[in-house]
Amino acid sequence: MTTDVEPGLRERSVDRRRLLQILCVAGAGRLVGSSLSISVAQAATEPETRDFRIGTGPTSSGYFVIGGIIANAISNPPGSRPCDRGGSCGVPGLIATAQTTQGSVQNVDLIASKALDSGLCQSDVAYWRYTGSGMYSDRKPVDSLRAIANLYQESLHVIVRADSSIASIADLAGKRVAIGERGSGTRATATLVLDAYGVGSRKIVGQQLPLATAVESLQQGAIDAMFVVGGEPIPAIADLAEAVDLRLLAVDGDKAADLRRQHPFLTIDLIPDGTYRLNGATITVGVGTYWLVLADLDEALAYAITTALWHKSTRKLLDEGSAVGRRIRMENALVGLPIPLHSGAQRYYAEMRAQGLAPAQGSN
Repeated sequence: MTTDVEPGLRERSVDRRRLLQILCVAGAGRLVGSSLSISVAQAATEPETRDFRIGTGPTSSGYFVIGGIIANAISNPPGSRPCDRGGSCGVPGLIATAQTTQGSVQNVDLIASKALDSGLCQSDVAYWRYTGSGMYSDRKPVDSLRAIANLYQESLHVIVRADSSIASIADLAGKRVAIGERGSGTRATATLVLDAYGVGSRKIVGQQLPLATAVESLQQGAIDAMFVVGGEPIPAIADLAEAVDLRLLAVDGDKAADLRRQHPFLTIDLIPDGTYRLNGATITVGVGTYWLVLADLDEALAYAITTALWHKSTRKLLDEGSAVGRRIRMENALVGLPIPLHSGAQRYYAEMRAQGLAPAQGSN
């Protein structure tokens, strides 16, 4: 037997259900709207992501190692743990990449053409490209080159086997000599030194070899000597010294002094006693390693990457990551720079000088 529900009660029940449905939908809408508002607010506060390419050198080079450490130090991708909680202390939103190249010459050319945002470069190559002199005397100056820092000094190594009869740079005449790859800073410096000692490139059997190939060739006796510029100890040379006894040729005397006077970006340098299992220190020439950008790099970004370079967390990465990294110090950042600082970097160093934490530009 079916009992009829009073019509008014049925209508009131239906109305109540509809009201609950309407309230639920409205509530859900408010929740969705609230979530969207939070998402929009979060998106608004997230830093804009930017890629930043750093030209380094061959994978076997110190440039590649140092470039990788710097890229890691200045990067701070969205979602990274905060710096004060043990996370990234780099530039918010920046994703930096260390790009392998042939070295200084290729780096400075790629920076000039804006194929790279920045790069590591020897002081001599940087100066010549900036002024349109030296190896770039037939090309237009790239006077928009700017420095972030002088990172460290590299040493010119002129290496022969210990059993070789070659005793000096002058003795390289007529010999098979690896002078570095085309596009490398080593080749540029080797050319200067050979010319200074009266052994031009036409008086040697020049070999334009990658570092790894030159090392193998010297070990096997396929070449008589090799030039390489790098922060000592260069890992590839240290490994070679474990396999065969080596000697370093000195770059000293009046000819070396004249060379330094003509090219003030070259300095006197000393490869210490005991390096590469050698007895006695070796006098040579030193070449600064600069971190370069173009003048039109955003000033705020240049300031931020300079700040990140000298952050205390970067100090730890440099000290633990490489023997060369331990030589990168702010007190040397402005030493001997022959090209201008970027305005953003200049602002950072001015602030540090005001606190007594950075030297004046050009100081030694």
